[in-house]
Amino acid sequence: MTNFSIDRRALATGLAASVAAPAVVRAQPSGPIKLATLTPLTGAGGPYGPVMATVAKAVAEEVNKAGGVLGREVVIVSEDDQTNPEAGVRAARKLIDVDKAVAIMGTWASAVTTAVAPLCWESKTFLATVSGADSITALPHQGYLIRTQPNTTLQSKKFGEFALELGAKKLFYMAPQTPFTQATAALVKAAMEKAGGGSEMLIYDDKKPSLRSEVDQALRYNPDVLFMGGYAPDTTVLMKDLFRAGFKGKLITFAYAVNQKVVTENPADVTEGVYTLAPSTAEGSPAYQHAVELSKAANPDPYTCQVYDHVNLILMAIAQGKDASGAGIRENVRKVAQGGGTKVTNAIEGLKAIAAGTKVDYEGASGPCDFTEAGDIIDCKFRYEQVKGGKIALMRIA
Repeated sequence: MTNFSIDRRALATGLAASVAAPAVVRAQPSGPIKLATLTPLTGAGGPYGPVMATVAKAVAEEVNKAGGVLGREVVIVSEDDQTNPEAGVRAARKLIDVDKAVAIMGTWASAVTTAVAPLCWESKTFLATVSGADSITALPHQGYLIRTQPNTTLQSKKFGEFALELGAKKLFYMAPQTPFTQATAALVKAAMEKAGGGSEMLIYDDKKPSLRSEVDQALRYNPDVLFMGGYAPDTTVLMKDLFRAGFKGKLITFAYAVNQKVVTENPADVTEGVYTLAPSTAEGSPAYQHAVELSKAANPDPYTCQVYDHVNLILMAIAQGKDASGAGIRENVRKVAQGGGTKVTNAIEGLKAIAAGTKVDYEGASGPCDFTEAGDIIDCKFRYEQVKGGKIALMRIA
């Protein structure tokens, strides 16, 4: 299965659903302002979605206690995308057509976002996502999409540089098929070859209970670093088979694939020494501290912090434009996110400043939250960690 085929199928799913329901302008002139989260409450992304939805509702509750937005209550409706494009489209259809949400926040898997995005731009529903595939902001979304996750190009560059820092001369990349698999492999390969090294890749079926034959194929390349590009369930299978095969090289992967839950639930020998990389939160910043309080998580992950930023930005954009519609959010989100002005770190501060006629510039829990015209973030720090003694230890944030 090629990368194009999966992108095309996911996109076609969303387009078919959007054609079935003609586009209408979904403004909310009165009554509660309805926003939605569409996060993975089940499936491979299940460990992350619930707290993402929780923090969005906590922000709304806080804003409601302070008087709401434009004098109106904010209501958050949440649905489960099941980390599955088809389920995501069904859920998005319900959020748009039944709940009349003007914005959807928090889509996680790139395949889900790719499938849901056409429904959003066709219905003029604003979409804020944490998905990273380069192809997402290349979609014809007409400005109805921003993402707070760094794209594949930036993440792959960091992975390539990190592998070289670990001494890699021969890197092997193993991953299931996703919208970012091929691009990630190509970018990491380019970084390795530029430094005089080499790289090979293998795409596997993430539903298989064993990947031993794929591991044997990878080890015939004799890699010194193996890059695991999957999600937590299949990466766990892969790590166990690599351990059984006696692989002694270094393992690197995404932080969402080897999180503390994965480390705790597996034998120490399987996960010990694994390196992880992830976009960093803005640890220590006022917005991050506020996200900690509202999410009730001691160390909220990047996705939770990004959804915290989504809801704050969208509420301020509605106030800035005095327009509770997806089009209004599209026109005003950058006016509150960037371009100078009074620094604010939450919607309460921002709404007060906007009401007073002051230009605001939001500094979020995930970082600066400044966006290009295409919808990508302009800057982001990364978090480098390693599993040591059953714990995930921070190496550095840079």
